[in-house]
Amino acid sequence: MASVPLTVAISASFGAGGNVLGPDVAERLGLPFFDRAIPAAVAARLAVPIEDAAAQDEKAPSTWARLARAFANMAVPMAPQNLDPGEDPDRFKEQTEGILRQIAATTGGVVLGRGAAVVLGGRPDVLRVRLQGEAEARAARVAVREGLDLESARRMQRETDEARDHYLRLFYRVRPGDPALYDLVVDSVRIPIEVCTELIVLAAGDLGKTVAGG
Repeated sequence: MASVPLTVAISASFGAGGNVLGPDVAERLGLPFFDRAIPAAVAARLAVPIEDAAAQDEKAPSTWARLARAFANMAVPMAPQNLDPGEDPDRFKEQTEGILRQIAATTGGVVLGRGAAVVLGGRPDVLRVRLQGEAEARAARVAVREGLDLESARRMQRETDEARDHYLRLFYRVRPGDPALYDLVVDSVRIPIEVCTELIVLAAGDLGKTVAGG
């Protein structure tokens, strides 16, 4: 059990194993787990061209409208519900950030996605982690795990990674693969998931001791 309210903010590229590793880390640390912002089912509905996703430029409202439509009728954990494409994207951003800050200030937890590494980046009680790996290897892993043909898995990988990239570019003007955003970056394709889990648990435990003054 974590000795202080600790938060582990995990950013994971598609197929890097965040949905497997995240709950395992949470269980090991005795923390609640909060799922990511943009699952594959939402990503497939976004279809936002990369040139339209420059954060808050003249095309941003179109990008936001697509995001809002994708979220509106789906049960997405941690998302403000009943979104209207005409709603101010800043309000969505503020509500989401409020949820993240409340988690960090109260129970702590393991948060997958939602730009948590950026939103909570200034807090000393937050471990920021990035899981990544070579795109073809990630697609192959998903194909095996989900029983898909390789081309379908590649398409899901492209769509989902682009959607997550769009989300962070739209709201925070950053890219999820920027190593400067994280305390720990791991190739979770080459390194087995159980080893990655152990690395994160050890790093979080050490951070918890530091924050507690131990």
